[in-house]
Amino acid sequence: MILYHGSDVEVRDPKIIASERGRDFGFAFYLTPIKDQAERMAKRKQRQNKSASAIVSVFEWNEDTTNIKYKCFDNPDLEWLDMVIKCRTNSNYKHGYDVVEGKIADDQVGETILFVIDGIIKKEDALERLKFQKINSQIAFCSEESLKGISFVNSYEVE
Repeated sequence: MILYHGSDVEVRDPKIIASERGRDFGFAFYLTPIKDQAERMAKRKQRQNKSASAIVSVFEWNEDTTNIKYKCFDNPDLEWLDMVIKCRTNSNYKHGYDVVEGKIADDQVGETILFVIDGIIKKEDALERLKFQKINSQIAFCSEESLKGISFVNSYEVE
């Protein structure tokens, strides 16, 4: 499977970098099967970092999940929402999976999740609200072992 990573630099050797901010599925190297999504992320990173370039790095994933702990969320559900909330609010939370595939909590979806975290709406109401939003996909490679299953193909600059 071909996957994409949007950034302001080419990424040939992916790494898992912990930061102070929680991510949807924890600290991981994030890829997407959606080329346009990666290109938008590259442009976003370019603006954020005031960089000269927006780069999409392309990877091949062998999809062999026999020797790793793999979790796929086909759609946003309570289990997905609970994991995203735990990962976003507790940077020490470890879910125990090597690879997690599921929907991305982008700006619009992220707002709904913040409403749950802040106690403004219930989880069930949030999931109902998410049914009407276009939600992109992501695959989080959360362990060094999982990174062995992807290989760099090439990269290109987004205009």
